[in-house]
Amino acid sequence: MAVDLFTPVKLGALDLKNRIAMAPLTRNRAGVGNVPQDINVTYYAQRASAGLIITEATPISDMGHGYPATPGIHTDAQVAGWKKVVDAVHAKGGKIVLQLWHVGRISHPSLLPNEALPVAPSALKPAGKAFTYKGLVDFVTPRALDISELPGIVADYAKATENALAAGFDGVEVHAANGYLLDQFLRDSTNKRTDSYGGSIENRIKLLLEVVSAVVKVAGAGRVGVRVSPLNPFNDISDSDPQKLFNKVADELSVFGLAYLHAVEGGMGGGELPPFDFVELRKHFKGGYIANLSYDKARGNAAVASGNVDVVAYGVPFIANPDLVERFAKDAPLNAPDQAKFYGGGEEGYIDYPTL
Repeated sequence: MAVDLFTPVKLGALDLKNRIAMAPLTRNRAGVGNVPQDINVTYYAQRASAGLIITEATPISDMGHGYPATPGIHTDAQVAGWKKVVDAVHAKGGKIVLQLWHVGRISHPSLLPNEALPVAPSALKPAGKAFTYKGLVDFVTPRALDISELPGIVADYAKATENALAAGFDGVEVHAANGYLLDQFLRDSTNKRTDSYGGSIENRIKLLLEVVSAVVKVAGAGRVGVRVSPLNPFNDISDSDPQKLFNKVADELSVFGLAYLHAVEGGMGGGELPPFDFVELRKHFKGGYIANLSYDKARGNAAVASGNVDVVAYGVPFIANPDLVERFAKDAPLNAPDQAKFYGGGEEGYIDYPTL
């Protein structure tokens, strides 16, 4: 039987009605206290025809925040806010998982408790600017985490997973991509540690494996995915041998029996990238595989038909097309996205895109 984007699929414990996922998309529209609000409920419910919604990246702790108005999963009010989102998506027959996030060094004291320094594997200042409530400001040099602090961060991931399940989510995705904390530990450009969490690939992937182990203990492996971005230089990050590193990551993650591995297949923002074979990466992972970045309908159908990809995650197309699944089904034209309204603001450019 020919497989396409509309063929149902099972990823671990997740039964999906189609192979079109909504990628995690930071939109900076949480309410006071970084609590999901009514417009967030509407936004996700509008997109419930996706086979799977992966939420915007969601900080696991008050030290995990790095941008204004990003909804957390570490207070009772945030859990209650997310429960309204989940209930609305489920009422429309959708599936939704929460993406667990710690930004590490990609933050600023003005966004953290008591003006604390951001934390990272090593005290290396990222190039670029931090987004704050007062606009763009230079990043600061982060504080290198002491080895004694790492079990507490692992515990924060486990607690955030408990909170996600309390809110009713179908599962969680561990965000180990795009230059944030877990990615900072993985890459040799940002991890210069000399203890057992630095140096060799085996050492650098240790924190990720400890986090995934703790999350799996709470949620069950079949409700857990991991997102990686082997090539993405976003947030001033790179690695000297990404293929070797991420093949090993995929091998080690396979041991858990996870629902899926979700890969950003390239770089955000163009530029020259080192060679990388994502089909080879796929062969190293035993479980479902979600591909993301610059897919359209034709390329998505070809990817799932090839058998190398189980699900395709669409980002920007879902911003502008809440009914993306229906538009793909009918080969209808897509709305153009309003990039000026991607981050922050209210209903405009968020929940006012027209449906068919």
